[in-house]
Amino acid sequence: MSNPYRGLPDYQFWRRSVSGMEHHLIDPVVDPKFKIEREERVATAGSCFAQHISRRISHIGFNYFVTEAGDGLSEDERRDRNYGVFSARYGNLYTTAQLMQLFQEAFGKRKPADLVLKRPDGRYIDIYRQQIELDGFSSPDEVAAERELHLAAVRRMFSDCDVFIFTLGLTEGWRSRKDGSVVPIAPGVIGGSFDPAAYEFKNFTVDEVREDLEFFLKNLKAINPKVKVLLTVSPVPLIATYENRHVLVSTTYSKSVLRVVAEQALQGRDWVDYFPSYEIITGSYAGGLYYEADHREVNHLGVAHAMRCFLNNYVDKGERGQATAAPDMGVSSDIVCDEEVLAQVRQ
Repeated sequence: MSNPYRGLPDYQFWRRSVSGMEHHLIDPVVDPKFKIEREERVATAGSCFAQHISRRISHIGFNYFVTEAGDGLSEDERRDRNYGVFSARYGNLYTTAQLMQLFQEAFGKRKPADLVLKRPDGRYIDIYRQQIELDGFSSPDEVAAERELHLAAVRRMFSDCDVFIFTLGLTEGWRSRKDGSVVPIAPGVIGGSFDPAAYEFKNFTVDEVREDLEFFLKNLKAINPKVKVLLTVSPVPLIATYENRHVLVSTTYSKSVLRVVAEQALQGRDWVDYFPSYEIITGSYAGGLYYEADHREVNHLGVAHAMRCFLNNYVDKGERGQATAAPDMGVSSDIVCDEEVLAQVRQ
């Protein structure tokens, strides 16, 4: 009798590729669609976890593409003002809606109705990147002028990068009732005051997330035909949910939606791939070993495992030796995460 599972490779069986392996040797990447050459310009965007990827890429000597670097500033000032955290100074892009809208704005296809929030200290902030300037701005005009410089850097990044790595982070967000613009943090948390007549909570569905990502991919390829895209899903749980349910349940919904959409985006595109950092970190085989004591932040062991798999599969063997010999950086304490301010909210 024939058996369709007979002769399949080990990686398609749990006992052969998971429970029968030492946990640090498990590599769930199968048949990557492309390689990343050392000279190729690699850009990153997305949620907090994306910062681990960008730092490792830069640290191992690859061409991490930064178009908004804070040239002329001291290293301390660059760090304090969030230059180099991502390829441009857009802060965390948690949702595909944020990514899509940033792309539209950068190429003159969208002009948001709101741009500025005023903080309690009298300083002003950009509503779409509320924590990139710790000292804030002196006026709304200064916010607008700085944003124009930022958008020019974003245009260059999208147009000239060879590889774009995007980490999908959340499905929950806050949306303007005026024009549908999605912001990373609700007004009133860092600056301004929350007005339910102006902003609404939105938890995006599979179809909505997919439509935004499809729009972005189609238009990115149109302006940058050579680009390759690597999608990941952040393994970092939600720090808070606005849904009337347990944060653990909301986390499962959010990550499930994002994982499904990432899978759908691969279909019919040889230039889009998925890297399973989510599965590497959250897999039951690890027994929670890859999280800090709060069961949320990813520790240096988890980041190291994910990056080993990345190097083993997306970097040519000849380039890999020097990269894997680089010292382990551990987890930086200065990962910038807009969500963290929600943990400080008092009842």
